[in-house]
Amino acid sequence: MGNSLGCAGLGERLAAAAKDGDAAEAQRLLAANPGLARCTTFGNLNSPLHIAAAKGHHEIAALLLENGADVNARNIYGQTPLMQACRFGHWEVVQTLLVVRCNLWKVDSLSGRTALHMAAAGGHVKCVRLLLADAAGEREGYVNKAANGGVTALHLAALHGHVDCVHLLIDEHASLAAQTLPCVAPPMASIGAGSTPLHFAACGGEVKCCQILVSRGADRTVVNCNGWLPVDAARIWGCNWLEHVLSPKSHLPIPKFPPSGYLSQALPSLITIAREQGLNLSSEFSVGVDEGCDACAVCLERPCTVAAEGCGHELCVKCALDLCSVIKSYDSAGIAGEIPCPLCRSGIASFRTTAAPAASHDTTTSPAGCNSSSRGKNSGGSELEAAAGDKGYGSDGSIDPDAGAVVPTYYAPFAPSAILT
Repeated sequence: MGNSLGCAGLGERLAAAAKDGDAAEAQRLLAANPGLARCTTFGNLNSPLHIAAAKGHHEIAALLLENGADVNARNIYGQTPLMQACRFGHWEVVQTLLVVRCNLWKVDSLSGRTALHMAAAGGHVKCVRLLLADAAGEREGYVNKAANGGVTALHLAALHGHVDCVHLLIDEHASLAAQTLPCVAPPMASIGAGSTPLHFAACGGEVKCCQILVSRGADRTVVNCNGWLPVDAARIWGCNWLEHVLSPKSHLPIPKFPPSGYLSQALPSLITIAREQGLNLSSEFSVGVDEGCDACAVCLERPCTVAAEGCGHELCVKCALDLCSVIKSYDSAGIAGEIPCPLCRSGIASFRTTAAPAASHDTTTSPAGCNSSSRGKNSGGSELEAAAGDKGYGSDGSIDPDAGAVVPTYYAPFAPSAILT
């Protein structure tokens, strides 16, 4: 009981600070007793990190991690902080947890769902995007991991009518033929075992979800254990308007869909770089730009540490990661998932680290001095290594509590809404 927040006044105050987003109070409490970061609540075993993740307070989540909070701690339901963040759609918290290598594969004890199931069920496409980017070489296995009853993330996104999530999951190789099992929990049990994502989309009633599934090859003739085709499920659930899409006899054309705008080729490379550099390290974010360093053109606060492959424009790793987490990609020269550069709008498929700045520096350089491709080619930055098996925190093991959000100061020619929406 000594490890319970309910048994200590300081613990209760830290829980309240994590809930309310009071970073100053959390800082004071952790400075007095860093061990509070590892405490849990008496009833449901939520840690302060669970609470901060559920409320979306990424600065406090980073502060707790810096003070030794367990990134994979479980509450009484077997849920981790990552699951809580994904359940409520807090992508900045997800980003912070991924950089310190939280475990994507853990499942809860209620229904065997992963964080991806929770993000898909809630329609939180930015969280889905980050999770799939971090899954790297195991992405296809992760996206098709089934919860209790054989339910996949695509089943849940389709049932709840989350078009963007359905689109992204399909483009990331989610199985269109995955079928549920007899032990699926209510209310999904009423749909019937042997149901595909198209059956679930039919019950959800969202036309565009059904159209995307059918256009990508979902079989309209699969019968579940109730003897229902997807079109039968739609009728029984009162979604008769879907008949023209789901009927195997329908001759109406199904629209074609381009690749999802939430594909992001650059995110995996940035997550790896962020781990190598220590995305949230206080040494990177608590100081300004030193003389001899170029300031990031997006935030004007941190030094440029990554360069876009291709155009060579340089940004700080935090802004690059934020941009690739939220901005939609576009199909450039037939390559899906490229992110537009915020400076020149060229497509970016990956990033690399930049070289350390030289000792001398021309002070007449523009204050927003993210350089052009000539600088990028000559910077001598090392090529990105595929560090899928590399585990650990940043080089000094610390995480900055103030490293959660981009400072709302931007450099022409793009306004904040053009970059971060």
